[in-house]
Amino acid sequence: MATNRELGIVVIGGGTGLAVLLKGLKKYTSRLTAIVTVSDDGGSSGRLRAEMGVLPPGDIRNCLVALAETETLMNKVFQHRFQAGGGIQGHSLGNLLLVAMSEIAGDFISAIQEVSKVLAVRGVVLPATLEPVVLAATMENGGTVIGETRIRNHEGKIQRISLIPDQCLPVPETLKAIQEADAIVLGPGSLYTSIIPNLLVKGVAESITQASAPVIYVSNIMTEQGETDGFTAADHLQSIKRHLNRQLVDFVIINSGVIDEHRLRRYRQERAIPVSPAYEDIQAMGINIIKEDLVSNDDVAWHDSDKLARTILTLLD
Repeated sequence: MATNRELGIVVIGGGTGLAVLLKGLKKYTSRLTAIVTVSDDGGSSGRLRAEMGVLPPGDIRNCLVALAETETLMNKVFQHRFQAGGGIQGHSLGNLLLVAMSEIAGDFISAIQEVSKVLAVRGVVLPATLEPVVLAATMENGGTVIGETRIRNHEGKIQRISLIPDQCLPVPETLKAIQEADAIVLGPGSLYTSIIPNLLVKGVAESITQASAPVIYVSNIMTEQGETDGFTAADHLQSIKRHLNRQLVDFVIINSGVIDEHRLRRYRQERAIPVSPAYEDIQAMGINIIKEDLVSNDDVAWHDSDKLARTILTLLD
């Protein structure tokens, strides 16, 4: 799609969903800002966080690689995960490099900037906050679960997610990017552990409300065990509204493509099903619906990077 001016797009989320979206959008604009959750406490990121007191680098690393100019050997190096070696087994080399660069450059933002140069990244990647934030979930039964990994693995239904500390501040560049954006995209990604946590960082939701750009929510294709069991797309939107006490979203993008039986069988083992749209409920919220076949041809029912990017660009055009 040709435009006279590159669109400035802010994308907010985490996990693999955000990286998938960025990989598609980078073909159309370099004015991309990814605001990435930093509450991960599992795997390589969690170990580095616990042992060294650093921000979890995993989601940041995935976004940097997704925005890299070309698929190069260096990208593979950043994503390489050690299979043996005692202390380094399970660690991603890119995670270790980000932590090392933080020590060399003096801070995490500078580390991201230096790594961005190495990978020739199209756009900017920012952590949602520089503070060591922890996720807390209030469950429907009144109990509280602390920590992202424990929340994901808990069997109960989440009533509300919150941050500890609850007054953590955003990176200043985040608010500036939101104010200057032509579009703000939420998701795709885990509702309670990737998307809503970013919106709870102090000033972020207020800045989005004040911005003139349309806010687009990308609905997940499948439900997620332990987070959104049985959720419709409308349920996702209602949860965001309930957490923020305001309606942020102008448009919702919903997959209309069919998921084959082979993939459905795989997801049933994870107790996941396709997200039902509940169109009438969304319309009652005053949100515009965009329906497209967005399913990738991979073995998993993820969004196709190109299809999703083109849908967003067509909406903005």
